[in-house]
Amino acid sequence: MKILLTGATGYIGKRLLPILVAQGHEIICCVRDKNRFYCPEEFQKNVTIIEVDFLEIETLVAIPRDIDAVYYLIHSMSGSDNNYDELEKISAENFVESIDKTNAKQVIYLSGIVNDKSLSKHLASRKKVEDVLNSGKFAMTTLRAGIIVGSGSASFEIIRDLINKLPLMITPKWLNTKCQPIAISDVLEFLSKSLLNPVTYDKSFDIGGPDILTYKEMLLGFAKAKKLKRWIYTVPIMTPKLSSYWLYFVTSTSYKLASALVSSMKVEVVCRNNKINNLLGVQPMSYEQALSRALIKVDEDKVASSWKDSLVSGRFNFNISKFLKVPKKDCYIDRRKKEIENREFTIDRIWSIGGETGWYYGDWLWNLRGFIDRLYGGVGSRRGRTNKHEIHAGDALDFWRVLYANKEEGKLILFAEMKLPGEAWLEFKIINNTLYQSATFRPKGIWGKLYWYAVLPFHGFIFQGMLDRLIK
Repeated sequence: MKILLTGATGYIGKRLLPILVAQGHEIICCVRDKNRFYCPEEFQKNVTIIEVDFLEIETLVAIPRDIDAVYYLIHSMSGSDNNYDELEKISAENFVESIDKTNAKQVIYLSGIVNDKSLSKHLASRKKVEDVLNSGKFAMTTLRAGIIVGSGSASFEIIRDLINKLPLMITPKWLNTKCQPIAISDVLEFLSKSLLNPVTYDKSFDIGGPDILTYKEMLLGFAKAKKLKRWIYTVPIMTPKLSSYWLYFVTSTSYKLASALVSSMKVEVVCRNNKINNLLGVQPMSYEQALSRALIKVDEDKVASSWKDSLVSGRFNFNISKFLKVPKKDCYIDRRKKEIENREFTIDRIWSIGGETGWYYGDWLWNLRGFIDRLYGGVGSRRGRTNKHEIHAGDALDFWRVLYANKEEGKLILFAEMKLPGEAWLEFKIINNTLYQSATFRPKGIWGKLYWYAVLPFHGFIFQGMLDRLIK
């Protein structure tokens, strides 16, 4: 079967792709920027990549007509636009118009549980998208999930941050809201078993695990799994805005994502029925089992995808291609080079930079820069990285975004997502037996120039120290 997979660079899409390939399907991956999409070599025979933006009608001609089914995995928990709900509606309308011209028999949409009359902006947007998708000529299958528990999911990472950092928590009252979490592996099983399955046509289903818990119980359950003692007290005085700032400063989430989550967490998300379990023969695992699996993946450094690598975790909603060519004109550049002793060793060091490994020299200054960025509403350095030793174009890396990563070539380019009066790149490349390291800054106005000269005194030992440690 030929399957169109939208949202292929997202948290769910990255995990669903190998399952569909293993089932023998031919997959057409819809991405807005090919440079952000990493396809393992073993999948490439079964995968075709097309650049499509459902907000730009002219790009939709790239969608082939001979597709059999489609996964609609386009969501925006937050974004640079406050009217993201209207953009999601337009995206869905353009999608329907395009898919109606194909041979697609079914569209599968992963939505949120929306059984409360008073919906948050985020959940109301998902319901609106569902209504638009139902207007198509194809058979529609909607799977509605609440909190998804898996290594790298936004919910899991926020819970992990809170429990690991705070022995005592004074929390907002929405922690007493009930929800029905579901393991990521169960979500993927529901998605794959729904594919071209007539029993799911023109129906919507709530999917969830067997446990109905409050967010407080979920936090305490995580603490138990980690064998940590934690005390949590709820108070009624924390406003949504204060709650959002609380999540933003304590966890690795962005403020806009925190705000969207707080808004949604005030609404109970419990499944109305579980009839789909019997229809598809799926028995979802408990919250405890889901946590155990996720923690094993984290400990083994086998996180398949993370919400942090989505553009929503950063400040920009851009195509990598726009910044791939590092500029030289009207830029300040700190260039350094050094002969390497062992190419493989140096490349491994470069590919492990940031996150838990750190920056090899002056880590406290890197952390201070991340903290200052956080104070000004930036991403800070808490995102870390998804894997300790693997990076690909599009990945988040502390307050950087990976633009280019080619081990064979020995070249890595990072673009700064911190708040700056300008644009910044950090580049490493090995030519012959020499490592070239350059930090490029393109200032915006007088403040940009002043910023460069303010940090210039630190470059001498930070960048030189880093270069030395990358060699040996």
